[in-house]
Amino acid sequence: MLAACRKLGGCATGDAKITLGYDLPARHVIHAVGPVWHGGRSGEDEALASCYRRALQLCRQHGLASIAFSAISTGVYGFPPERAAPIAVAACIDALRTAAPVDRVVFCCFSEPSAALHRAALAAALD
Repeated sequence: MLAACRKLGGCATGDAKITLGYDLPARHVIHAVGPVWHGGRSGEDEALASCYRRALQLCRQHGLASIAFSAISTGVYGFPPERAAPIAVAACIDALRTAAPVDRVVFCCFSEPSAALHRAALAAALD
């Protein structure tokens, strides 16, 4: 996979690119580059939303029926999870409503607090 990633020619913040999954259980991996948090005044919200939209666009282009997302940028990139979850959910809902025929979107949260934030964001968005 590393060799395949090197052939992609990099990936800009807010963008995503796709490779095969190779030895992973997934057939493909979508590599999204989330923003580093700089206090919220440097376009971080839009760049984060763009990651999710672009990943769903790649799903459509490659005929993928499902996708699992981590909480992009909320780890070492320092994006506040309570701000990121509603952005992630809204971007996915918007992309699914407008173009992306994806059957299943999973938010794969690595902590219960992150999962709770995503559940709350989804509930608020669907209200």
